[in-house]
Amino acid sequence: MRYLHTMLRVRNLDVALKFYQDALGLKEVRRIDNDKGRFTLVFLCSSDDLEALKQQPQTRGAPLVELTYNWDEEKYGEDRFFGHLAYEVDDIYETCAKLQKAGVTINRPPRDGNMAFVRSPDLHSIEILQKGEPKAPAEPWASMPNTGHW
Repeated sequence: MRYLHTMLRVRNLDVALKFYQDALGLKEVRRIDNDKGRFTLVFLCSSDDLEALKQQPQTRGAPLVELTYNWDEEKYGEDRFFGHLAYEVDDIYETCAKLQKAGVTINRPPRDGNMAFVRSPDLHSIEILQKGEPKAPAEPWASMPNTGHW
């Protein structure tokens, strides 16, 4: 398992970037504007990690901070500004089966062979991502419904 990023929701992207870039010194390394979903994702990296980041796949660099800016105003409350931790695994199905066997609820099953979500006992969301290409859809995951939220 390899740590990827921590996602944080922000109310004002410009103000957030002023803090994370100007004050903390993080560098923007990737940006995704999603018109359909009406959000922007900005991935930031510390200057000490930039060289290591260049050696990794562009879409799965690490360690990063992901700022998520939803274009439409949302009321998160203090408990929803933290988004999730993200980890990349060699086999998402094997990892989810192991978690399930340990009593962990798979809140968002890996129906697409690529992404799943679970929650910690303190209700922190953990994103599990398949290393490399997504696996082919497989049961029981392909037809498993979501449980709760993440």
